[in-house]
Formats: sequence, C-alpha cells, structure tokens
Amino acid sequence: MSQFPYSIPSREEILGILRTSPTPQGAPSLAAALGVKPEEMDGLTRRLNAMERDGQIKPDRAGNYKLTHSPNFIEGRVSSHRDGFGFLLPDDGSDDLFLPEKEMQKVMHGDRVQARIVGTDRRGRPEGTIVEVVERANTHVIGRLLNENGVWVVAPEDKRIGHDVLLAGSPGKAKAGQVVSVELTEQPSRYTQPVGKIVEILGDIDDPGMEIEIAVRKYGVPHEFSDLAKKLAAKLPSEVRAADLKDRVDLRDVPLVTIDGEDARDFDDAVYCEPVKIGRANGYRLIVAIADVSHYVKPNDALDVDALERSTSVYFPRRVIPMLPEKLSNGLCSLNPDVDRLTLVCDAVITAKGEIKAYQFYPAVIHSAARLTYTEVASILTNTKGPEAARRIGLVPHLTHLYEVFQALLQARQARGAIDFETTETYIVCNAAGKIEKILPRTRNDAHRLIEECMLAANVCAADLLKRHEHPALYRIHAGPTKEKLTQLRNFLKQTGLSLGGGDTPSASDYAELMPKIKARPDAVLIQTMLLRSMQQAVYSPDNIGHFGLSYESYAHFTSPIRRYPDLLTHRAIKAVLQGKRYEPKGIDSSALNTSISPAARKMQQQQRAADLAAGKKPRGDGKQGSLAIWEALGLHCSANERRADEASRDVEAWLKCYFIRDKLGEEFTGTISGVATFGIFVQLDALYIEGLVHVTELGADYFQYDEARHELRGERTGIRYQLTDRVTVQVSRVDLDARKIDLSLVNEPGIRTLIKNEAKRAESAARGKPNGAAKPAAQGRKAAAPKPANATKAAKSSKVKGGAAQARAGETDRKRAAAKGFSKGKKKR
Repeated sequence: MSQFPYSIPSREEILGILRTSPTPQGAPSLAAALGVKPEEMDGLTRRLNAMERDGQIKPDRAGNYKLTHSPNFIEGRVSSHRDGFGFLLPDDGSDDLFLPEKEMQKVMHGDRVQARIVGTDRRGRPEGTIVEVVERANTHVIGRLLNENGVWVVAPEDKRIGHDVLLAGSPGKAKAGQVVSVELTEQPSRYTQPVGKIVEILGDIDDPGMEIEIAVRKYGVPHEFSDLAKKLAAKLPSEVRAADLKDRVDLRDVPLVTIDGEDARDFDDAVYCEPVKIGRANGYRLIVAIADVSHYVKPNDALDVDALERSTSVYFPRRVIPMLPEKLSNGLCSLNPDVDRLTLVCDAVITAKGEIKAYQFYPAVIHSAARLTYTEVASILTNTKGPEAARRIGLVPHLTHLYEVFQALLQARQARGAIDFETTETYIVCNAAGKIEKILPRTRNDAHRLIEECMLAANVCAADLLKRHEHPALYRIHAGPTKEKLTQLRNFLKQTGLSLGGGDTPSASDYAELMPKIKARPDAVLIQTMLLRSMQQAVYSPDNIGHFGLSYESYAHFTSPIRRYPDLLTHRAIKAVLQGKRYEPKGIDSSALNTSISPAARKMQQQQRAADLAAGKKPRGDGKQGSLAIWEALGLHCSANERRADEASRDVEAWLKCYFIRDKLGEEFTGTISGVATFGIFVQLDALYIEGLVHVTELGADYFQYDEARHELRGERTGIRYQLTDRVTVQVSRVDLDARKIDLSLVNEPGIRTLIKNEAKRAESAARGKPNGAAKPAAQGRKAAAPKPANATKAAKSSKVKGGAAQARAGETDRKRAAAKGFSKGKKKR
C-alpha cells in the first residue's frame, strides 16, 4: 500500500492519457487531467520517475512526457492455456491476441507484456509477438518435486504455467514427489526455463489439507496475517467497553436473534420484527443489526490493509480463511448470544404488501437473545406448539412476526418481477482425514428465505441512503443479458415454443413470467438452465446500473462486513452520511490493487462501451478522477478477489471429488448431461453430485456436430443426439488428480452400434445393388434421425473415425474456453 495519505494515479491511468494525447504532456497537465491536487504532486512526480526508470515513458527536451513505445503496441496480461499456447488480454478491452507456443516460452501466466500483431493464425485470429515483458506476475511457484534423469525440477500444480522450474542446487530436505514452493531466481526466456530455489516444503500430496495449501498458493490467496495485524488484533479488548457505547442506541432489551447454519462460526447479522400501525393499516418494524466492524477496523490500519488485500473470506471444506483475524471474526465482531456487541442498524417500517415505507440507520449496542439455526427456526415455524417451540417459547411470537414480514417481502419480490431460479446446491462432508465422506444436497427451507429477504431489504435501504445523499459507494450491480446471449436464448426458446418478452431490453419480470410456464414441463430443468446461463455475473462498481436479477434500481452489500470488504466500505460511507461528512478511501495505491477482470467481464465492458458511444452517451467508467477513480479501482479489486476465492474453492472441491472417485473406477452410475461442448458432454452423476466428461471420441464412430442453439451434439450419420439434461448411464473410466479431471464412458448405448452397423450394411448392399433391412431404433432416451447413406463401408468408417479424432484434438484445446462460456454449471452470486 502507498506511503502517501492520498491516492496516486495508477500507471495505467497515466499511460491512458499519454496514448490519447496528440502531444507530450508535462506533469502539471497530467495532474490536471488526473485530478491531482497541488499537495499531492509529490506522489505523482515519484510515479512518473518510476515509469521513466522502467522505460514506460520518456521526457522530451522540454521535460514533457511521451510513450516510449509505438502506440501500435498492445499492453495487457497473458492468459495461458494448459496446451501450451496463450492469449494476450489487452488492458483496453479490445479483442484477445493469440500467442503461439513459441511466444509463451518467454512468459508465464499472468505476466504483463507489450505485444504487436504480426498476422493471423490458421483460425483467422489475430496473432501477436511479445515485444517486452512489463511486469512479472509470478515470484513463487507451487508444484511437485521431480527428479528427471538426475535433474531436479518442480512441475507446477497450476497447469496454466507451462514451464517446469529448474532447481538451482540440491533440493535439501525435500524428497521426490513432495509438494514444495519455489522462489523464482530466473524468469523464463525464449531459450531457457525458469530457475528457482525451494523455500518451503509443504509435504506429501496425500497429507490432510494439502489440497487447500496448494490452492491458496496457486491462486495467490493471502492466508497469513501480517505481524502488524496480529499485534493490532491482540491489543483489542475481548469485550465491549463502556466507552464504546457513546452515541449508540441501546437495543439490549430487544430480543434480537441470529439465524445461521449449524456449522457457522461468525455471526454478522441479528434480526427482530414487531407489528406496527402505518396510519390505519397494519405493518411491521424490521430491525436488522449488523456487526459494526468499522468501529474496530480503521482505514489504513494493519487490519484494514490485510482485509483489503483479501477482500473476502474464503470457504473450503473443513477450513475457512477469514478476512479478519479470529479475535474479530469469531469474537469481538461476531454477534454471539448473551454478550454485548456493537452494531450498525437498519431499522425499517414495512407495509403488509412488503413495501419499505421508511428506514433509518444508527449505531447501536445489542445483546443477542439466542443463536438459532435454520433447521431449528423452520421446525418452530412449522409447529409453534412442538418441542422446538417449547424450548424457545419466549421467542416464538417474534419468530412468527419475522415470518409474516418475510411473506410480505416475498409478495413484493414477486410483484416487482425478481427472478427466482430453483437450483440444487451441494455441500461436502469430510472425514477426520479431510477427505470426502459424502456429498449431500443443501436443502433450503423458509428460515433460509426469511433471512435472505431481511438481508435484501437492509441492503436496498443502504444503497438508497447512499444514492439519496449522492455519496460515492460500491454498488452490487448486475447488468442485463448481453445482445449475444440474448440472441442465443431467444433462438433456443423459439425451438421450445416459448418466447421472452421485453424486446431488445428484457427486464427481470420478463424472465420471471417464464418460470410458472415451464414449471410443469418435462424440459423445465433444461429451460431454466438456459435462462440462468444467459445471465451476467454480478460485480462491484460505483456506477449504479441496478441489479437485474433482483429487479432493484439500487443495491449494495451491507450485511456481511466480517467476511466482505465492500460491506465494510458501505458501513464507513453510511457512518459518514450520518455525521454529515463524506468518506473517501485514502492512502491506497491503486496500482497495488488487483484490477484484472475476467474475459467475460472485459467483453461485456467492451460491448457496453460501444453501446454507450452509439447512443451518444459518455461510456461508463470513462474519465473518473480523484475519489471516483479509487472507488472504481476498489470495485475491480473486490470483484477480482471474489472470483479468486471462488476459483480456489472450486479447485479444492474438484481435487477432493477426484480423490473421492478414484476408488470407483469401473463403476456405473446414472446421471444427467449438465454441459455440452464441441469436445464432448459433461455428465453429473445422480448419486455423487460429481461431474465428469464423456469425450467426443467415446460417443461412437461418428462425426458429431455441435449445435450451439440447441445445446446438443448430433451425429452426422447416425442422427444420435446428446442434449443438455438428457439422462445417460456412464462408467468411471479415468481420474486425473493433477488435472482435476474425471473421464466417463457411456454404458448401454446399443443404439449407436446398431445404427452404425446397419448403415454399413446398407452401404455394402447399395454397392452390390441389393436391398437391406431398416435400421433398428436408437437406445431408449436417445434421439435418432434417419442415417445418411454412405458410398462405401471402408470409406465411411475411415473418414468418420478420422474426423472424430481431428474433432477430438481440436475440441480438447477449446475445453477451458468452453467452460468459460458457461458449458459447465455454476451458481450466480447476488
């Protein structure tokens, strides 16, 4: 983080101005364009000197700055593919630049480079050559220690890193096969491999928790608090002090309760509801009390620096890497029962129809009356005279009122047309050794939904408060579907006899109107999956464009400051508003933030920019200066780190699932096709909730065409079709623990063999001039069309088998890009 008490413009911001400026720019003109105040010039001058030293810019005779390199050069980050090639993801959001394997030898995944276009590859993609490596992304590599013909190397666990790391010297105490961390002493070049030295021995691959140790290092998840943060946390009191109660509303006599899962350890929120009169009408007073983390974590202190770096808590099976030290997350800030806790409260009045009539925010002190679980509350609400209710007899009336306000909020949700997808989430149960014991579906009851609606209401109030006071903030935004995804969805729905309203700009209510229409259909799961996949990912941004899925004009995250940094920023902004002030994040070096965005987000950003320009509007995100610029950078940082946490969690779960299924090789399972791509079909196994791939080469001796609109693979000769949500029986054929891959093969699909056999007979009969019988029908559950005639058996077999192999080779290289496009299932975050 910066040593200055103010934000310094990033290198990217400075380079952006110099790229668009027709003449060199002096420091004063750059300061004016970037909104740098006179007292902040020292920081800008140092940044310019550093950029000059690094060769990014150079001064002319008059001392004005210009770019060192030609404007034809493209700068961005390298994204590597496990098959050796890669792409340059330009900073300006333009089209990706293909980097062949020889260029990738110079760099590693994540490196920032400058490149230029040298032509097109055989697929017509722009191809580039790397001119300069601007910034190296990898200082350490985690991998397996191997001895290859007497040479010690480390094979990276991250398969996007295509270089084995040579060891400089002996491996010391490390043994072959162990997982180690190496510090790079030499980066790769066109002709040399990277070189490094072992700095940490993690242990054997089968050690309990090793998959988590690998993941946090592989994805760069901070997992150890700084010494300064530990010392600062140790100085904090264990309980609320009398001095902390100043200027707080005392709610200790209000029976607020926390409602969470059985395994929850940190409690951000407590709720209470009572009936009130709104004029002559009935209504409710809903109190949502949220842990006042901002009282203890001050801007730019050691705890804040570590929290910003993490941005979110990361949840793994059996382990959590918290955003804040446990003294705060599980202690002083956690709303544990029967102890005083400091909170920031959203106190709202809600009508019987779920309309938020009024609200106010204020700091308070509470004394939680009980720590309840979802299961416990659901049981009480189901039977208010039952044994669970008897145990909590004093809380039953308040829980009943909470349920009533939930029903009112749910009514309002349906009225505004929010989308409510019915998806099945799972959770992993591990044994004492940290390996999977079983995978179970997570059941949602009314207690889950009750808390969700209460949190949504508080988040909406927080966003509305900041919007009304025109205070900068990080909104949780969710854009509508892109034009491309909308076209794909409409084409698909047309084939099912359905249509989506709203024209070129459908609303959430247009989506919601489809849900009751498909509920009773046999293809309901397929249609809902396609609706879900047309959605974009929610992100954090100071540009409030609303939340499409929830159908809110303004929405912010307020309710989880223990585990989400954007919520902490929201708390600081709300407190500033309550005090008649403005909160501005200061002392943050934006160049140190993780402002990379996903390829999908970059594409969306590019499309939105084009749409804004076409409509004569100023593109969103352009020209932000001063305070708004740092809010923009913080939004990108928190969004990127949220994705990082998700990727690390998925990686651990994938490893555990592969380990779990290793002893089930050869076993057969029924499942549902959960994804379709050019290279095969993904199948989720019913009994295990685990997904594997049936490669296209396992589908039979045919050439399978991928129909993107129908999301199916269709055999050219046989007409066999494999479509999303089809039911199949498969066998576990191969497990690759290192690659986190499970390969499956189809079982009992005689229709394929029969059709091909009959086709061959017809071809042979046609060649001899003899008639032949009709083909037998396809296997149950498969769809078949009349097979096309072939000229000769040998020709038919050889051409199609070769075609299938070529298809397999081409398809395998596209596996990750297909996953990025949404072929495999994933839930959307709100």
